[in-house]
Amino acid sequence: MSAAGVFVTGTDTGAGKTTASAALLHALRGRGLRAVGMKPLASGCTRTAGGWRNDDALALQAASDPRPDYDDVNPFALPLPVAPEFAARDAGIEVALAPILAAHARLASRADFVLVEGVGGWLAPLAATLDHVDLVRALDLPVVLVVGMRLGCLNHARLSARAIEADGVRLAGWIASEVDPDMDRRDENFDALRDRLPAPCLGRLPWSPSPETAALAGKLYTPPLIGG
Repeated sequence: MSAAGVFVTGTDTGAGKTTASAALLHALRGRGLRAVGMKPLASGCTRTAGGWRNDDALALQAASDPRPDYDDVNPFALPLPVAPEFAARDAGIEVALAPILAAHARLASRADFVLVEGVGGWLAPLAATLDHVDLVRALDLPVVLVVGMRLGCLNHARLSARAIEADGVRLAGWIASEVDPDMDRRDENFDALRDRLPAPCLGRLPWSPSPETAALAGKLYTPPLIGG
């Protein structure tokens, strides 16, 4: 039996995708699943003795059990903190589906659930000829949308949900991520999103300057992702 999985995207850069993804991994592990995370492309990396490393990918690796090899978590580690298409071009790297699919297959062979986190928002390109939808279709995954709760989130969330569905991909749920501690009418915005988005809310993550993702796992509802 192949591993289940989900693709996590956001309403924009800084929406809280990695915090939500790591919390989801902890929540799935809490249900007894072997759950691992993957960040196929990551721009903005630090050179280490083991190679280029990205903080988001490291967070997913740390939240995973069994603990995967970094190169499988993050097949394309791009040094510059700019859009992946530009970071790859500057690094002389050609981003392609095949290495990502191979790394995902290795992760899936050891896990019950593989969570794949994208970059930026749904329409942020992965490469000149590669979009998120191409990867999601190749992996045959449903999508979870992380909504950064801040001014403008109603528009960004509804546009993102509409784009995901227009691409013929299933939106399995959404997560409210409180990224602005000073947001006005946070509860009203949350209620409006819950009424308007065409998928169930999987949880609401409160703002924290240093979130503990294991503790946040209890804020998430995972049955829609695992069929029970």
